Amino acid sequence: MKCKDPIGRYIENSIGELHELLAALVRIPAPSHHEEARAAFCKSWLEAQGATGVYLDEANNCVYPINCEGRDDLVVFAAHTDTVFPDLEPFELKSDGKRFYAPGVGDDTACLAVLLMIAKFFLQSGRKPSCGILIVANACEEGLGNLKGVRQIMKDYAGRVRKFYTFDGTYDELVCKCVGSHRYEVECKTVGGHSFSAFGNPNAIAELAEVISKLYRVALPQKEGARTTYNVGMIEGGTSVNAIAQSAKMLYEYRSDNAECLSDMKAQFEEIIEQANRSGVAKFEVRTIGVRPCEGEVDPVVLREMIEDAVAVCEACSNIPCKQESGSTDCNVPMSLGIPSVCVGLYLGHGAHTREEFLEIDSLPVGMHICFQIMQKFFL
Repeated sequence: MKCKDPIGRYIENSIGELHELLAALVRIPAPSHHEEARAAFCKSWLEAQGATGVYLDEANNCVYPINCEGRDDLVVFAAHTDTVFPDLEPFELKSDGKRFYAPGVGDDTACLAVLLMIAKFFLQSGRKPSCGILIVANACEEGLGNLKGVRQIMKDYAGRVRKFYTFDGTYDELVCKCVGSHRYEVECKTVGGHSFSAFGNPNAIAELAEVISKLYRVALPQKEGARTTYNVGMIEGGTSVNAIAQSAKMLYEYRSDNAECLSDMKAQFEEIIEQANRSGVAKFEVRTIGVRPCEGEVDPVVLREMIEDAVAVCEACSNIPCKQESGSTDCNVPMSLGIPSVCVGLYLGHGAHTREEFLEIDSLPVGMHICFQIMQKFFL
C-alpha cells in the first residue's frame, strides 16, 4: 500500500537516493582530523538541494544554520562525519540484498546520510522552524578526535543552544547518560644498556609493567548507579632482545558515567605516577591525549522529556524496544555545559568499529521516520 502522508511518500520515493548518498559518503575517507572531503561533500550536497548559508568551520564541521540570526533558542541536529579507520583509500559499499557492508557504514555514515535526506525534506516542504535550527555534519567524534567538532559548535554558539540531538548508533538503544574519560600517553625512560654487560640496570619495560600492575589493582570507586572502568590499550618500547630498554610507552584511559568517580580515578592515577617518579629508578612522563567530560547541571525535567519522547518515537517507528544506555558521544560536550542532549540511533546493524560492519537495509526507512519525527516538532 502506498503511503499517503507527505513524509511517507517522500521516504518511499527517495530510498534509492538515500542508498546512493550512503554509497557516495562511504567512498570518501574520513579518519578523525581528516574529514575535509566529507565535509565539503556535505556542503555541496546541501547547496544542491537549495540550502543557503551552509559553511565549513575551522574544525571541519559542515554547518547549516536555519532561522538562527539573532536567536538564542537554537536546537542542534548532528551526525558525525569521521570513522575510526585510518584508511585514506575509498571504501566500497557492498550488498547482499539484505545488508550493506563497509567499514563505518553504520557508525556514523548511515545516520549522516539519513540526516541529510531529512534536511532535504524540510527544504522542499517549505516548513519553517519555530526556533533556530543547526544541522551539523560534525568532525572528530571518534577516539582521539576528542569531540573537537562539537566543542567548536558549542564555542561558536555559546549561550545560544537550548537542546542538542546527535544521531549515532542503532535505534534499539538511546544514549542519555554521558560516559566521561581521561586518556593518557605514559612514557617511562631509563638509562638502559647491554643486556649482559649492563645487567642490573633498570629496564623501562619492566618499570612500566610495574606501574601497569598497580593501575590494574586500583580500587574502583563505588557510587550507586555509576559504572567506572579502566584500560591499557597499547604498549610499545625497547630496541632489541639484547638491549635493556631505555624507553617504553603505554596508552591508558579510565572512564565513568559519574564525575566524582572520574575525579577519584584521576587522583589514584596521579598518585601511582608520583610514587613511580619518587622512587628515582625511572622517569615517567605523562601526556594527556583526550578528555571527555561527564554531564553537568542539566535541567532534569527537560532532559527527561527529551528522553521519553525519543524513546517513544523509536519504539513507535520500529515496533521494537529501545533501551536507555550510558555512552561516550558528541552529547558529552553540551551536557557538560548544562544543555539537555540525547543520542538517537537511525539504523540496525552490527560490527561497529570493525571492518566487518554491516547494517540492515530495511532499517533505513525506519531511521528516516525516526529522524523526521524527532525534528518535525521544531518546525511549524
